[in-house]
Amino acid sequence: MRIEQLEYVAAVTRLGSMRRASEALHISQPALSQTINNLERELGVTLLDRHRAGARVSTGGRELLPLLAEVLDAIDRLRAAADDQARSRRMIRVGTVNTATVPLVTPAMREFHTAHPKTRVELVTAQQADIHEALLGGGLDLGLVNILDGDDAPPDLSTVELLRGRAVVCCRADSPLAQMRSVPVGRMLGEPFVAMRSGYLMHRYVHRLLDGREPAFAYSVDGAEMGKAMVAEGLGITLLPDYSVADDPLERHGIITYRPLDADGPDVLLVAQYVKTRHLSAPVRRLVRLLKAQAAHWRPDA
Repeated sequence: MRIEQLEYVAAVTRLGSMRRASEALHISQPALSQTINNLERELGVTLLDRHRAGARVSTGGRELLPLLAEVLDAIDRLRAAADDQARSRRMIRVGTVNTATVPLVTPAMREFHTAHPKTRVELVTAQQADIHEALLGGGLDLGLVNILDGDDAPPDLSTVELLRGRAVVCCRADSPLAQMRSVPVGRMLGEPFVAMRSGYLMHRYVHRLLDGREPAFAYSVDGAEMGKAMVAEGLGITLLPDYSVADDPLERHGIITYRPLDADGPDVLLVAQYVKTRHLSAPVRRLVRLLKAQAAHWRPDA
């Protein structure tokens, strides 16, 4: 008895004819019929009643059909488990925006390596649109992106909320803004501003916040890490989610800090996303759990 014999019987039963089953299975109808005949001889049971209008399961086959389904289901589980083991020894690819690095990715990677020491993890830093495209194309297993509260999630992706934060003004610790309890938008506009380039979520946030107003002087950079580095060098201030600045090495060493923005605005969310229809390997599922656990313990300092 071979696995494909059981799969062929299941296909004919499901589709109702040899012709439709042979087309779906991409084999000739005579080859399909002969394969099922061989199984029937081996079992000593006629599984299918064949007639001009099609083929349907026989009385004897109907009694065996639940067992056949159990065997095929067990085979599917075996294949999935084997795929998990194979992938766990290879590599997973994670697309991430800069803001995820400090609160989540670095500590989660430490725990993940302990649980899956043979699994390589490739971290790809990119913009949200590029991460979505790579997820749907199969180039990434998992994506970590920022969205604004109220944004519609892509219909083909499952979205898991990890962190929910507020936009804050990131400045040097010796800046006059660091002495304020909160920073009005007008005061922020009086400082050189390090803006995220178009395509980053915080670029959209600032564009909505300012509503046509312009800062005194602005730089344009790729990502939060470059923005924080420029703030540390005294080149200006920037606007980031609080979870991107809290506990950053530059913040821990007293070089940069952050203050709430004195303005209404939507929450900024950090989410994990993956393709709904794609089977997640055990390492990817473990990484999502680790990210959620790490996120549950995160709290801003200020």
